[in-house]
Amino acid sequence: MTAIQRSRSIKRAVRNCAIAGGAIASALSPLAVSTAAYAQAAATQTTEQGDIVIPDDVKIFGNDNPNVRRATAVVNGDIITGTDVDQRLALILAANQGKIDDDEKKRLRLQVLRNLIDETLQIQEAKAADVAVTDADVDQTYARVASQNFGQNAAAMDAYLKRVGSSTDSLKRQIRGELSWQHLLQRNVQPYINVSDDEVNEMLTRLKAAKGTDEYRIGEIYLASTDDSQQQVYQNAMQIVQQLKQGGSFVAYARQYSQASTAAVGGDLGWIRLAQLPAELANAAHDMQPGQLVGPIQVPGGYDIIYLIDKRQVLTADPRDAVLALKQISLNFPKGISEAEANTKAQAFAKAISTAKGCGDVDKVATGVGAQVVANDQVKARDLPAAIQTSILQLSPGETLPPFGSLTEGVRILMLCGRDDPQVDSGPSFEQLQSQIEDDRVNKRAQMYLRDLRRDAIIEYN
Repeated sequence: MTAIQRSRSIKRAVRNCAIAGGAIASALSPLAVSTAAYAQAAATQTTEQGDIVIPDDVKIFGNDNPNVRRATAVVNGDIITGTDVDQRLALILAANQGKIDDDEKKRLRLQVLRNLIDETLQIQEAKAADVAVTDADVDQTYARVASQNFGQNAAAMDAYLKRVGSSTDSLKRQIRGELSWQHLLQRNVQPYINVSDDEVNEMLTRLKAAKGTDEYRIGEIYLASTDDSQQQVYQNAMQIVQQLKQGGSFVAYARQYSQASTAAVGGDLGWIRLAQLPAELANAAHDMQPGQLVGPIQVPGGYDIIYLIDKRQVLTADPRDAVLALKQISLNFPKGISEAEANTKAQAFAKAISTAKGCGDVDKVATGVGAQVVANDQVKARDLPAAIQTSILQLSPGETLPPFGSLTEGVRILMLCGRDDPQVDSGPSFEQLQSQIEDDRVNKRAQMYLRDLRRDAIIEYN
């Protein structure tokens, strides 16, 4: 189970199940230990994992590399082929522009195989419980993914999948697995989860009391470990961090690697306060800035890699949510202009624009110096580059930022024409908070459910 006790909702996972990975199995092989043997082993130096007892002086009989596996498996009679693994791996490689070395590919291949095993177990369990996912359901989700990524052109997505070495069938199978699991949880788990009014009211009271305190939107990649696997898991976590720092997609890695229930939504924990995090993660997140990556951080049961997506204050309007009306005045430079000549021209341009009496007058002034003007009255401040967000929020209507640009793109000036400030966030409603608590509990039950399926599965590696 993830060290972070905050998970994304089942309903959101259904909406975003386009290209999501499943949870990852990481368990020791079952060992039968009698009561007498357990007592005898406990008298010596041992490492205990519940009813599993592992002596410190372990002697390995046979291959001492437990990670050596074939690329195919048979899960309760259903075959996972090498082609299945290759096509799913191709999606990860494409998401990272192929910037993955050979050692990392080997680790990824093993991870993909584990994901496919979990996916197979989920599909099998849904089928056994008579939970149907029709081809129409899968096609509808596939079309939504195409709409989001390829402008409603499913043929374009088909061509993309083929080009990167994957296939339509591979992605549709992944979609079927996720829909099967979500439908199964909604029928067999969610109806038995109860959240009292008192619980919700208590949380609402705590939320209001926290008004003005910092709130963080964090992404996580959680890797479970035991005492025996700790060093290997740490090395895997370090490899992931290196790949992410080299431009790898955090969302893609979270979907394929993370063992948290948030894997299905790319590791996104949503908005949380530091008090909701384990102390190790809270201390690390406190000083992080948006866009910063930290880890691996050792937590009880494994390691966490965290990414700060954004930061705000609880129940307080965020100035960056202000909607701005802007005009951009642009002046092109002649081809071959020197840097000194460009600086002189930019200064003269800025001086001319400064004579404009607000946004109503700037078009006439710009025409006089051969500049072009474009307007947009629906620009969110948070969507602007971080370097100019603070500066532009300090402007009054009719004022401008300093000129910026390059020798090839010319010089530009932004003028603020108006600003609609955000309303104070009143926080979640009673119904929204009740639903969130309910979904968190469903996710925790889902983790236990999947662990039971793994434990009882008959898996043959070919």
